[in-house]
Amino acid sequence: MTPPWYVLGHQNPDADAICAAIGHAAYLRALGEEVEAARCGEVPPRVKLVLEKAGLAAPKLVDDVRPTAGSICRKSVVAVREDDTFLMAYRLMVDHGVRAVPVLNNGGEVRGLLHFLDLLQLLLPPATDGRDVKLLHASLENLGATLGAGCDHGARPPSEEEDLIMMVGASSQETVGRRLQAAKEEGSVGRYLVICGDRPFVHHQAVEFGVRALLVTGGYHPSAEIVKEAKEAGMIILCSPHDTATTVKLALCARKVRNIISEDFISLASNQVVSRFTRRVAASRQTLFPVVEAGTRRLMGVFSKSDLVDPPRTSLSLVDHNEFSQAVKGVEEAKVVEILDHHRLSGDLVTRDPVRFINEPVGSSSTIVARRFREKNLEPDAAVALCLCAGLVSDTLNLTSPTTTEVDGEMLVWLSRLAGVDADQFAEDFFASGSLLVHADAKAIVGTDRKEFNEDDILLSLSQVEETSLKGLSARKDELLRELERLRVEKSYALCAILVTDIRRHDSVLLAVGTEALLSKLPFDRVGTNEFSSPGVVSRKKQLFPAVCEAVRLRSE
Repeated sequence: MTPPWYVLGHQNPDADAICAAIGHAAYLRALGEEVEAARCGEVPPRVKLVLEKAGLAAPKLVDDVRPTAGSICRKSVVAVREDDTFLMAYRLMVDHGVRAVPVLNNGGEVRGLLHFLDLLQLLLPPATDGRDVKLLHASLENLGATLGAGCDHGARPPSEEEDLIMMVGASSQETVGRRLQAAKEEGSVGRYLVICGDRPFVHHQAVEFGVRALLVTGGYHPSAEIVKEAKEAGMIILCSPHDTATTVKLALCARKVRNIISEDFISLASNQVVSRFTRRVAASRQTLFPVVEAGTRRLMGVFSKSDLVDPPRTSLSLVDHNEFSQAVKGVEEAKVVEILDHHRLSGDLVTRDPVRFINEPVGSSSTIVARRFREKNLEPDAAVALCLCAGLVSDTLNLTSPTTTEVDGEMLVWLSRLAGVDADQFAEDFFASGSLLVHADAKAIVGTDRKEFNEDDILLSLSQVEETSLKGLSARKDELLRELERLRVEKSYALCAILVTDIRRHDSVLLAVGTEALLSKLPFDRVGTNEFSSPGVVSRKKQLFPAVCEAVRLRSE
């Protein structure tokens, strides 16, 4: 199975991250690629409204791209049921050329593993004396089915398994009689399965001594008198078409697989991460590993140790970020194909292979995606164009942010025409919808558009929320500060802050918690212990982050 290819924005995605992913996935599909837009966080309220207007579903939520047992296993599986006979299992394994198979119950749940060599134990169970090899634990119904034997001469063979003692009646009449007499005296004759060909005197002795069943070989049938006596005694008679030697071998094949499987085996849930179980699997003597559906024991697939050498990796096109700290969980174990971003180069993003890296000083990643369409003389459909409008308008505050370039303006004019909207009215409606301060809890407000940075080994968390007014902030300030502090402690940040921006007045308030050494160096008007007035500061990328970086530099001076 070919691993998926996702276009993904950063964790805690904003409008640009989600909309650029939608747009770039559409662009790649227009070029003939099989790719899907995805997200690794919740969809912001404003973006939900844009998606509804565009008639698009939210991108798939992908919060972990590490290879799992479910992603590496082979879904086409040769398996046997625990009630299958040795012969059925043997033929299945030979026909498919496999040396091990999972064993399932009737509900499709994994009960164990069966290896080819295990079948020898069904043929020759471990013996403590010579008599043990004559024991047969099987149902007489299965025995008849395995042999293709007729069973209409005596009582009906039961389906329940039982312990039978096989005795081949090839000796003289006197010897057979002595052996059956000895069995009768020890109380075991009722378990005997007497096997012989066209020997009427042995047939008669079997009925006379009251054995469990008579198995007549060579295609022969007992006399009518023997059949009558057997029915009256409730004894079972089976007639095998095979010679005696073949019949004995096949009789052993009537054992059920359940009698040999062991529950001491390794199985993996489909959501278990490969890197977490590789060592345990490598150290095991087991050769085949069943994969079960998470939360159940139902078989999903199997894999072998060789499948762990280079497990298939999810392909990723990353948009609106270029740092592992902001990327989806497991990005280190994925195959990064390309990166489209408009932020600084930083962090620890390392790839195994060369990748396409597009990093441009424009106001949004949606701008880059739109320009790629233009460069190929392609046009996104109206729904995708509307999404790219939203990403561009959001990140540039409708072309008023200091990050805005001429290219952003050109692309917005082009996209709004394709989307069939007035750009200014669309921007007004976009920012007026879905106020987080009004509709969301503190955790959502802080986490909806939050990015983590590592500056000189100092961990920082910077969130931003855009509003059409700051009127609702005072009522939410205390709970926002509590959420910032909770997050700071949980993640060990030196500084955890949120910039609340009034997009109409180009005014912002910064709420920040952290070390006093950092707070005291922030170049904003401190109006409270954890509150800063930040007029004119509207861009996290171009204004807030550089100011925080300067505070980090100055803190130790």
